[in-house]
Amino acid sequence: MAWQTKIRARSTPSDAPPKIAALLSVSLLPLQSPADFTPKLIIEAFKCMVPAIMMNNYANAINQLADVHIDKVNKPYLPLACGDFSMGEGLAITIASPLMAVAMGIMLRSPPLVIGFIIWCIVGGAYSIDLPPLLRWKGNPLMAAVTIISMNGLLLLFPFFIHFQKIVLGNPVAFTKPVLFTAAYMVIWNAAIAFVKDIPDVEGDKAFGLQTLPIILGKEKVFSIAVNMMLTAYGSAVLVGAFSPSVLCRLVTMIGHSALAFVLWRQAKTIDLSDNKSVQSFYLFIWKLYYVEFLFVHFLR
Repeated sequence: MAWQTKIRARSTPSDAPPKIAALLSVSLLPLQSPADFTPKLIIEAFKCMVPAIMMNNYANAINQLADVHIDKVNKPYLPLACGDFSMGEGLAITIASPLMAVAMGIMLRSPPLVIGFIIWCIVGGAYSIDLPPLLRWKGNPLMAAVTIISMNGLLLLFPFFIHFQKIVLGNPVAFTKPVLFTAAYMVIWNAAIAFVKDIPDVEGDKAFGLQTLPIILGKEKVFSIAVNMMLTAYGSAVLVGAFSPSVLCRLVTMIGHSALAFVLWRQAKTIDLSDNKSVQSFYLFIWKLYYVEFLFVHFLR
């Protein structure tokens, strides 16, 4: 699209590619046998990528649209804050993206996707739009975490999983062990991501009266809580893997998650919380670890 060419090289990297990879992983979770892996499943997975990207665009656009004044302090390189997009273009993307996604869900004849996109739209708006006392969840640590867990986790898992299981494969809805573990992992990990996300934004958030967790508790304490939550998630995965009846699954799950936990712990030790670039680098790093889990989840049998 033409508007995409206006993003400068200094902008943050898009999170759409890893979300697409996560979506492909979710599309495989309902498979009960190799016979279920058909060209139809692959085609349907690619069809679902488009509305998923649209909803991702919506979430980013409405947040930047509502926070352009704060981003000029915290993240002046973002498209709206630095002037790459006009406010009119941002508003057009914010409105058009969810409408296109819902329309595609209807075209796919998928109630789970349509309902999921509508909830996604409502949660994204409630997080960003400043209409107190009910909205602007960004300023409430608990609701901010709920938003991140929903939009980057559960709404990426359950609507798409049900779509592939029921609509594409024609099977009754049944939540398997990998799906339930993925949901629990998403809750813990995304809550930790929500905490880390606010650490480099303290200066701008404080200036505009937002009460985020790093402002309330301090950067060091919030960072420690977040890292321990992620290490707990990896420890839980090792424990679950230890009871797998398959030797291969047991080894991959236990060794893989132990290695990732070590890498996370070692990386956390190098972070300078007084340096926003260092914290931002760690934030992008834990997103990479988050999406790696979509590979390992298929060994939790």
